[in-house]
Amino acid sequence: MSELNREERRPTAEELLAKAKKPSQLATPMHKFYEGKIQVMPKCAITSPDDFAIWYTPGVATPCKEIQADPDKSFELTNRWNSVAVVSDGTRVLGLGDIGPEAAMPVMEGKALLFKYLGGVDAFPICLKTKDQAEIVRALELIEPSFGGINLEDIEKPKCFYVLEKARERLQIPVWHDDQQGTATVILAGLINAFKLVGKKPHESTITLIGAGAANIRTAYVLIRWGMKPGNIIMVDSKGIIHPGRKDITKEEDPWKYELAQITNAEGRTGTMADAFKGVDAVVAASKPGPGTIKKEWVATMADNAIVFACANPIPEIWPWEAIEAGARIVATGRSDFPNQVNNSLGFPAIFRGVLDVRAKTVTDDMCIAAAEELAKFAEERGIHEEYILPKMEEWEVFPRVAVACALKSIEQGVARIKLSREELYERASAIIKHARESTMLLMKHGFIKKPPSEEEILKR
Repeated sequence: MSELNREERRPTAEELLAKAKKPSQLATPMHKFYEGKIQVMPKCAITSPDDFAIWYTPGVATPCKEIQADPDKSFELTNRWNSVAVVSDGTRVLGLGDIGPEAAMPVMEGKALLFKYLGGVDAFPICLKTKDQAEIVRALELIEPSFGGINLEDIEKPKCFYVLEKARERLQIPVWHDDQQGTATVILAGLINAFKLVGKKPHESTITLIGAGAANIRTAYVLIRWGMKPGNIIMVDSKGIIHPGRKDITKEEDPWKYELAQITNAEGRTGTMADAFKGVDAVVAASKPGPGTIKKEWVATMADNAIVFACANPIPEIWPWEAIEAGARIVATGRSDFPNQVNNSLGFPAIFRGVLDVRAKTVTDDMCIAAAEELAKFAEERGIHEEYILPKMEEWEVFPRVAVACALKSIEQGVARIKLSREELYERASAIIKHARESTMLLMKHGFIKKPPSEEEILKR
C-alpha cells in the first residue's frame, strides 16, 4: 500500500501549510545573512603579483589578438565556454507576477546557484530594465560574445515565446527558456515512466494539459515532437477547453496557443475544466495553486490507472492523497515533500553542461527529449514504482548522464563546434560537476562560506 494511503502517515493540511511556509520565513533573513548567494572567485593560480603580467597586462594582449583572428577561440582562452547568462525582465516571477527586474534578482541568483552546484556551470544573473520584447532580444544579441549560453527566466507569456524564437534565430549560442523547455523536459521524463507503470502506450493515450501558460504550451509541443498524436492532447485555460471554435484565441495575439487550438483536441471536446478529465489517461496541471483547483470528483471520471501531475507551487492543484482516493494510480507534484517531484533542476543544469561541453550553437526540443529519455532511463534502472518515477536531486550521478545525452544529440544534429566521444563527454561532465560540489564543501569546511545560523537564531534577526 502507498505511504500516502496510510491514514497514520498523512500530514494534516495545517502541518503541510506550516511546512510550506517555513522556507519563506527563513528566506529573507538568510539572504541578508549571506548578502546574496553567488560570488566570483579566481580559477587561475596566483603565486605573486608578478603573475598579473600574464593574466592581465602586458601578457593578456596575446590571447586578445588570437581571439580577434578567430572569435571561436574565446571558448578556449576565456571562461566563455562555461558561462551562462540567466536573463529576466521580472514580468512573471514564480507566482508573484510582474515584480520588476530588481525584485527578480534573488530568483536569478538562486538559478545561478543551482547551475553551479548541480551542473558545474558558471551562471550570472542579468535582470533587464525593459519589458519590450524586441529590446530583450537585442540585449541578448549584445551580450552574446561574453557567454556560451542564455537561460531565459520568468518572462511573461506570450512575450516569452517571441523572445525564445527570435533569439534562437539570431544567436549562435544555445538559448533556452526554463519555464518552457525545462518544465516540458521533466514532465516528459515523468510521463515516460508513469505510462510504463500503468501499462499504457503513450502514443495511443489521451492527455489533458490544465493551464495554457508557457510550461504547458511548450510541453504540448515537446510531447508532439516526441510522438504523441496532437489530436490526443486536450488543453485547458482559465476559460475552459481549447478548441478551434474559441473566438477569444487569435493568431495575432497568441500564435502559439492559436496553433495548438487548431491541431489538438481531435474529438472537438468543449466545456469546462471538469469536462477535460472525462476518460483521459493522464492530466498534467501547471496552473493555479490549490488545493481545490482540481476536484476529486473530476479525477474519478478519468480512465482506469490514471496519471495526475499537479505541478503548482507551493500547494498542488489537488493534494496527492485526494487524487489517489479518487482513483489515480500515479501522482506527481512540484514539491519535495511528496513522492515524484517534477523539478526543473533535474534538467537545466545537466542540459547546459552537455551543450556547453560541445560548444553547441543552439539547444533544440530534440535535446529536451534526449534529456527526458535519459532521466527516465536513470530512474528505471534504479527500479521505478508508483512513488519513484523520476530521479531525485541528490542522485547527482544523473547529471553527467543527461549532459552526455544532450551533447551527443548536439553532435548528431550538427550544431556542435567540437566533437567528443561518449566516454570523453562523461569523464568531462563528471569531473566538472564533482569539482563544483567539492569546492563548495571545502569552502564551507574551512569557513570561507559562513556556517548558517540555526532557525531560531536566524528568525530572531
